[in-house]
Amino acid sequence: MDNQGYVFSFGPWNIHEGADPFGPTVRESIPFNTKLAEYKKLGFDGVQFHDDDAVPKMNDLSKDQIIAEATAVKKKLDEHGLKAEFVAPRLWEDPRTIDGGYTSNDPACRQYAIDRSLRCIDIAKALGTDLIVFWLAREGTYIRESKDSRDAVKKIVEAIDTMFAYDKTIRIAIEPKPNEPMDHTYIPTTGHAIALGMLTSDASRVGVNIESAHAILAGLDPSDEMGFALAYDKLWTVHLNDQNGLKFDQDKTFGAVDLRRAFNQVRILDKHGYDKTGSMVGLDIKAMRSQKADVATKHLSNSREIFLRLLEKSRTLDAKAEAQLIAARDYEGLEMLVINHLLG
Repeated sequence: MDNQGYVFSFGPWNIHEGADPFGPTVRESIPFNTKLAEYKKLGFDGVQFHDDDAVPKMNDLSKDQIIAEATAVKKKLDEHGLKAEFVAPRLWEDPRTIDGGYTSNDPACRQYAIDRSLRCIDIAKALGTDLIVFWLAREGTYIRESKDSRDAVKKIVEAIDTMFAYDKTIRIAIEPKPNEPMDHTYIPTTGHAIALGMLTSDASRVGVNIESAHAILAGLDPSDEMGFALAYDKLWTVHLNDQNGLKFDQDKTFGAVDLRRAFNQVRILDKHGYDKTGSMVGLDIKAMRSQKADVATKHLSNSREIFLRLLEKSRTLDAKAEAQLIAARDYEGLEMLVINHLLG
């Protein structure tokens, strides 16, 4: 199926072994280079990275060694005809970030988080991208009295400003999420992320990465969050997936739970020229744990196909009938127009 001008990406963690908090892996690990070989076959051109996806065990390496390893990965990307979309510092798995990275109560741990973020920038530059994604996974609290929320925001701003001073070209896309793994995070929504950027030394370099499931967990509609970011020209990437209610972050196949909700995400992106911005349509989706290994990439190709089919639905909705129903304030009629269109 033709990409219709859109460029799709996913991260290598989306081809995974199927472990969850209640059980071990159920599929064999696949080497990184083998995963790269799957991208084009599945219709994808962009690769999302955590810093240690590109440079494993980077905490044990010098800056020069990290850049050398990342440069070797860039060569692999070129060989496969792929492009790095972004790099994200993975700060939530180190013992030093148990109480947060940038917002830790321990100054030494905060310094570790900043130092690791600077190495993340080095990796991004070696991979040929200027986009850093911030999922502020542990920048929150389990007990409110343990941290001062005003000071926490200031500490995140300080970390961003340090990164901006280190490299004058990078951009940071904040990926908001209201909870999990923390009980409460300090930057839970798109509005918080954009407002945070206003406190930094260069707000023009702070945007957002909106994940469908994260918006749903915040009790919000993902398409509305996208529209808000688009109004600010701050939607620099997306993580499309789906979510079955206010549960844990499920990362289900895009459109698999709520097709109309997915339709509206595709529609808001297409109506406002997302495909013309140079940004990619990113996925963050997990194969079901029960999926057999030989078909454990279908969630990726299925999500891309659903996006493109909904794109066709968006572009063929009867615009004249839609406008007439809106003008007549006949919203029940509009509802059936959309439903009948989706049902075919």
